[in-house]
Amino acid sequence: MKCCGLVRISFAINGAFLLIPLFHTPAMADFTLQLLHAADQEAGLDAIQDAVNLSAVLNGLEDDFENTLKLSSGDAFIAGAFFNASDEIYGQAGVADILINNALDFEAITIGNHEFDAGPETFAALIEANPKITGPGIDPDGYQGTNFSYISTNLDFSGVVDEDGSPLFDDIVVDAGKASQPNSISDYVIIDVNGEPIGVVGATTPTLPSIAPIGDVSVTPPNGDGIAALAAEIQADVDALTAAGVNKVVLASHFQQLDVELQVAALLDNVDIVIGGGSNTILANDDDPLRAGDAAAGPYPIEVDSDGETVYVVNTDGNYRYVGQLVVEFDENGIITSVLDESGTFATDDAGVEAIYGVGIDAASVADPTIVEVAQAIADVTLASEANVFGETDVFLNGTRSDVRTQETNLGNLTADANLAIAQEYDSTVSLSIKNGGGIRDDIGNSFIPAGGTTGDVVQTPPTAIEGIKEEGQISQLDIQNSLRFNNGLTLLTVDAQELKHILEYAVAATAPGTTPGQFAQVGGMAFSFNSDQQAIEFTRDADQTATGIAVEGERIQSLAILDENGEVAEVVVRDGELVGDPNRTFRIVTLSFLADGGDGYPYPRFGEDRVDLENAEPPETNLITFAADGTEQDALAEYLADTFPADDNPATPIFSQVDVSPEADTRIQNFAFREDTVINGATSPKETTLDFDDNLVSGTIVLYGDNGETLETVDTAGAGQ
Repeated sequence: MKCCGLVRISFAINGAFLLIPLFHTPAMADFTLQLLHAADQEAGLDAIQDAVNLSAVLNGLEDDFENTLKLSSGDAFIAGAFFNASDEIYGQAGVADILINNALDFEAITIGNHEFDAGPETFAALIEANPKITGPGIDPDGYQGTNFSYISTNLDFSGVVDEDGSPLFDDIVVDAGKASQPNSISDYVIIDVNGEPIGVVGATTPTLPSIAPIGDVSVTPPNGDGIAALAAEIQADVDALTAAGVNKVVLASHFQQLDVELQVAALLDNVDIVIGGGSNTILANDDDPLRAGDAAAGPYPIEVDSDGETVYVVNTDGNYRYVGQLVVEFDENGIITSVLDESGTFATDDAGVEAIYGVGIDAASVADPTIVEVAQAIADVTLASEANVFGETDVFLNGTRSDVRTQETNLGNLTADANLAIAQEYDSTVSLSIKNGGGIRDDIGNSFIPAGGTTGDVVQTPPTAIEGIKEEGQISQLDIQNSLRFNNGLTLLTVDAQELKHILEYAVAATAPGTTPGQFAQVGGMAFSFNSDQQAIEFTRDADQTATGIAVEGERIQSLAILDENGEVAEVVVRDGELVGDPNRTFRIVTLSFLADGGDGYPYPRFGEDRVDLENAEPPETNLITFAADGTEQDALAEYLADTFPADDNPATPIFSQVDVSPEADTRIQNFAFREDTVINGATSPKETTLDFDDNLVSGTIVLYGDNGETLETVDTAGAGQ
C-alpha cells in the first residue's frame, strides 16, 4: 500500500466538496503522464506499411502532453521473412527490426519470447553495436545496436557463453535501477520524465524455456510455481524502487495471456500501471476506432484492485497494428487520481493516421524517415520472392492468431496435410500429422471490411494479384515464409494409442474462454472432439519443464478417429472419453521438431519412439523446391502445393477451395462448446460386434473387427433363426 494520500475522485465528488476551497481538492493533479505503448511488434510483411503508420501515429500523439513516456512490452522482432531480409541487406538478420524500434524512441522494451527465436547469440549481436554493419537507415559510424534498454527481472544471462567459453552477456547486463541506456539489459530502469522519476520493471513469462530456444538463459520462478511466486519476483524490484523514493511504477510484462497480467496486478503493492505483452489482446473503449474486423476484448484500461489500490492494466494488439495512449494524473504521493478521456487505443491503419492528421495524409511524410527508408529496403528484398509461386487457392487461408489457437482452420488443415504428405514420402507408414497453431503466424490472403461496412461485413479473399509478378490466388514463396515464419523442421515419431490420447489431451489442455494457447493443435489424418469443461491433463515436470509423468489424467478428449485418404473413419481410438481397442497399438506420426523437443510444453520427450528428424534424412527424389531446406515445414507446404494445387494455366488443374468455417461447422476438431460430436458418427470400435436381428431372429448382420479396427469379416445371417 502507498503510505498516504489515497483519496478517490468519487469521494471528492460525493463528499462535501462545496465547503472545500478549490486549491484543496484532490482533483488537482501534481503530474500528468502520457504513456504511449505497443507490444509484440513482431514484424511480418504488413509491417512494411504498418511500422511507418505506427511511427506517424506516435509522432502525432507525442506532443499532446508535456510529459510522455514510450514503452514496449516485448517481442520487438520475430523470425520470418521480414527478420531474415536483414541478412541480405545488412549481413545480420534482425537489424531492420532494431533500427525501426530505435527510431520509434521506445525508452525500454521488455524481453519477450521471440527475442530468442534465433538463439541468445543473435539476440546479443542485435543489442551490441557493430561498425561493420552498414546499409539503409544506418549512419556512417555503422550499426549502433539498441538505443534503449531491454528489461526483465526474472531472466539470468550469466550462464550463456560464446564459442570461446567467455560470458556472452557480461558487457550487456547492467545494474538495475539506473537510467535506461543503449546496448543493455537490466532488471528495471528509472526514466526521468521532465524531472519526475518513473520506475519501469520488466518481467517475462516463466513458460519461456518451453516456448523459445533460450539456451543457457535461466528463468525464475520455475513455470508451475504459480502466480504468487511470479508476483514476489516482481515485488522485490518494486520495493527497491519505492525505497529509493520512486512513487510512480510501471510493470511492462510479457506473460503471453492477459489473464496472467490481471492476476499478478492484483498481488502487487505500489505498482500503478501494468502494460501486458504476448497475448495480442485488444483493450479499447467504445469510441476508439479499431481496424476493420477487430473487436475489443475489454475496456481500456482495466482497473484491478490490489488490496485497496487500483492498478491500471493496458494491452494492445501486435504487429505494429495499434498504439495505446494512457493519460493519467498523479497526486503528490504517486497515486493515480484520474484517467483522462484522451486515453484509448489507436489503430495504425490509414484511417488511424488520418484521424490524427486529416484526410489524404501520406503516412510516410509524417513518419520517422529512418523507418520509411528501412521499410522500403525490406520491401525491395521481399518482393522478389513474390514471383516464386507454387500453388493456387480460390479461398482465403485463415492463419489468424485467435483462430489457429482455438479451432480448426483451413490453413491449419492445409499445412498439417502438407506435413503428412511429405512425411509419407520419407516413410510410407506415417499416418498422422500434429502441429501447434502457434506456429502459424499469418493468413494467406486478405481480410477486410469494405467502406461503409460493419464488423459483420468482413470480406475475405485469396492472395492479391501483383501486376507482372503473380496472379490473384497464387501462393508465393513469400506467402509461405510469412505464414510459417519459424520454418520448423519435421520429425517422425511412433506413439501408441494411449500416448496419442495424452498428446491430444495436452493440445487442448489450455483451451478456455478468452485464451489463445499456442499449443492448440492443427491436425491431419485424424479427427477428434473435446470438452473444455472437463479436467485438463497435467504433467509433472523437471527443472527444464520437460514432462516426466502424468500428475492428473486428462478427460477432455471425447472422440478420436483415424481417417483414411478419403476422410472417412478408418479406426476408432477414443469413444465417449475412453480408449477402445488395444491401448498399445502404435501409430507413426509427423510433428514439428520444436514440439518433439518439448516446445510449447508438449510431452514428446516422454512419449514417442524411433525419432527421425527429416532435416537430417535423405530427401526423396520428388523434392524439387529449393528455397527452404528439405524436411522443413515451408518446404513441405511448397512441395505439397506444387504437387496437388499447382499454379498453372490448365483449367483442369485442381485449386485449393476448402472454405474456412466457424467452429460450429468444424469437422476435424470438434469443440463441445460450439457443436455436437459427430467424429465417429456411427463407426464401430475395434473388437466390437454389432448385431441387428429382428424379433424372430430371422435375419441380421455380424461385423467382426480386428485389434486395429480393421474389418475381419462381415456375415449376413439371413434365415439363421429359422
